[in-house]
Amino acid sequence: MLYREAGQFKASYQEDSQIFPIRQDRIGIAVVLAFFFVAVPLFASQYWLQAILIPVLIFSLAAMGLNILTGYAGQLSLGSAAFMAVGAFGAYNFILRVDGMPFLLAIVLGGLCAALVGVAFGLPSLRIKGFYLAVATLAAQFFIVWALVKFPWFSNNSSSGVISTQQVEILGFAFSTPESKYLLTLAIVTVLALLAKNLVRSSTGRTWMAVRDMDVAAEVIGIRPMRAKLSAFAVSSFYCGVAGALYAYTYLGTVEPEGFNLDLSFKILFMVIIGGAGSIMGSFLGAAFIVLLPIFLNVTVHSTIGSWLPASVGSNLELIVFGGLIIFFLIVEPHGLARLWQLGKEKLRLWPFPH
Repeated sequence: MLYREAGQFKASYQEDSQIFPIRQDRIGIAVVLAFFFVAVPLFASQYWLQAILIPVLIFSLAAMGLNILTGYAGQLSLGSAAFMAVGAFGAYNFILRVDGMPFLLAIVLGGLCAALVGVAFGLPSLRIKGFYLAVATLAAQFFIVWALVKFPWFSNNSSSGVISTQQVEILGFAFSTPESKYLLTLAIVTVLALLAKNLVRSSTGRTWMAVRDMDVAAEVIGIRPMRAKLSAFAVSSFYCGVAGALYAYTYLGTVEPEGFNLDLSFKILFMVIIGGAGSIMGSFLGAAFIVLLPIFLNVTVHSTIGSWLPASVGSNLELIVFGGLIIFFLIVEPHGLARLWQLGKEKLRLWPFPH
């Protein structure tokens, strides 16, 4: 009874095509945003802000980018971490080499650099698909990391390729505390998430889904697969590039090319699979699951049986349990955690009547 749209009449097409057409959804989103923008900075510790919440937000943004490409456009990619590296090093060089470069503009330009690189490595999608395309995007993962290490100009002639990011400053205000970095990251992720939610509902998003479902039929009805696939690669890489810039500036502060390795790409892919492909909400749920579950297992194992287990056995046990839980969730709900959220809302809409 609390989650029903009975009595909510739409008087115009604009009202019917809102991002959140149901009043309860709008209230719920407002409450959630108020909680994370107001309550969390007031009560969360610096450890929670810097080591847990900020990486969850950043990986949510990266998973959102991959979800646009894989979940909505149907193009499999294993180069997400490489596009994050392009965004991080691009923003670093824009701030370093252009006097007075605003931080937000540098973030956007870093994302645009990642978008251009993503379009270049997305060209094979015009001829190949599936696992063959995944192997083609895997080349981006190795080539970009190699280029960042091989050419010292990208790291300001650092012998090891490691860069230390500049001070984050916007309109004369320095973002140096965990609270300020968290709020900045949350604001950027919120804006980009709303843009992504609106984009996948537009004609562009419907074009991506048509190509995903059957590209031959989409071409027959007038959709240009080349434009659709390359635009998906561009938008996806832009989101990953912005996530990489935030990863360098608001999370770590010091990054190296090897930090954006293949393991990170697989980690982002697992976030999409577990959270739910083709769902913006699933990107947040998958990122929270992948980031928070290992921490929970670590604390649980060490507080229960870790006192009489060797350290090596305890760490391996955490990995075993983590992998087992991933397999369990995929068996129980192969469409991801977002599907469980959707089913819960549908049951709540019908309650107390039987389904």
